[in-house]
Amino acid sequence: MYDYGFFSYDSKEEFIEKSKSFWNPGKTQSWQDFGVDLVIDRREEYFLWDMSGKRLIDVHLNGGTYSLGHRNPELIATLELAMKHFDMGNHHFPSLARTALAEALLKTCAPNMQYVIYGSGGGEAIDIAIKSARHAKQRRKIVSVIKAYHGHTGLAVCAGDQRFSELFLSDRPDEFVQVPFNDLTAMEDALRKRDVAAVIMETIPATYGFPMPKEGYLTGVKRLCEKYDALYIADEVQTGLMRTGEMWGCYKYGVEPDILVTGKGICGGMYPIGCTVVTEEAGAWLKQDGFGHMSTMAGAELGCIVAIKVLEICNRPEVHSMVNYISSLIGGRLERIKAIYSDFFVGIRQKGVVMGLEFDHPKGAMYVMKALYRNGVWAIFSTLDPRVLQFKPGLLLTRDLSEELMDRVEVSIAQARAEVLGLKGKRAAA
Repeated sequence: MYDYGFFSYDSKEEFIEKSKSFWNPGKTQSWQDFGVDLVIDRREEYFLWDMSGKRLIDVHLNGGTYSLGHRNPELIATLELAMKHFDMGNHHFPSLARTALAEALLKTCAPNMQYVIYGSGGGEAIDIAIKSARHAKQRRKIVSVIKAYHGHTGLAVCAGDQRFSELFLSDRPDEFVQVPFNDLTAMEDALRKRDVAAVIMETIPATYGFPMPKEGYLTGVKRLCEKYDALYIADEVQTGLMRTGEMWGCYKYGVEPDILVTGKGICGGMYPIGCTVVTEEAGAWLKQDGFGHMSTMAGAELGCIVAIKVLEICNRPEVHSMVNYISSLIGGRLERIKAIYSDFFVGIRQKGVVMGLEFDHPKGAMYVMKALYRNGVWAIFSTLDPRVLQFKPGLLLTRDLSEELMDRVEVSIAQARAEVLGLKGKRAAA
């Protein structure tokens, strides 16, 4: 019996069947088919425990949502204190907490940023960014990159990969144009007619497996936006909040966007919130009609207060130093592992603790994911490129845990390699 006080299940198997019946049959069955029967129960720091009691080191972090760890004690204390005075608030009126978070966010951005607009998550914040750009330029067209991912809400899904947009008849090739990543010629061709409201860029495309921008690519895109009078939207949902070694990854690459979007990590894993930071031009609609966009749950005051603490933690000098230390330690271990298994483990894509591990098999990262799961580590393959494993250590990972993690990673990559080479051998024999 698994009794949680709020609900109970007789067994893990019973729960999984009910998950198929009442929640999401496709997603639940997919994980079973992958050989991953994870049902997250207890969670603390960078650990997850399955219902069965199995412990996992979490380097998926739900896209960086848990960069500061699961149930971070400082964030719990902040939320508990906030609940003595605040609740969600009322989205119609000026808000102490929303204004305080906006002021704190703007201090982390370049001086060109002026306002903060709130969503309940990253996808909604992307929708706000697109709507703001369209209003500012009075144009409909948005340019993104092929294999992009910006969320699943109304406009965000249109800017992403066709796998997600076509399912719900949301693909609009006349309004949402896509070009190859790292191709400035294709980008200029898309902008040349001066009919584009904005280019939206993940600083490092996460769901595509973190391919790194070539030297000068992002600054080149920004220059093209200026040349052809389009806004630049930086999607920092997965690369923001110190994960690249700077608060916002776009600044690390020398780009000052017109709109910056943050989600996931800004909530600290404690209370949903997404934020869209805009320039005076991009936020012009706020003066024309401040009721133009409304969302009851967006900018919930409890979430704003947690987010203020998240920013404060991320801004600490010791956290900046820790990110550099962790990225160097883990990056070095990965290079040594790659040298041993170079016929299978062929690439490391890294900027800070944003990492993609590339394997020489069309679904190599799936095999590695399963081996890691067996060995007590949770990381996930890149949905839009399953050769690549998304590998995202937390900002506050300790040296001892980093070493334990990499010991488990080395064993897992060896096992996955043996499985893949065994499969290749069987096909050759046949």
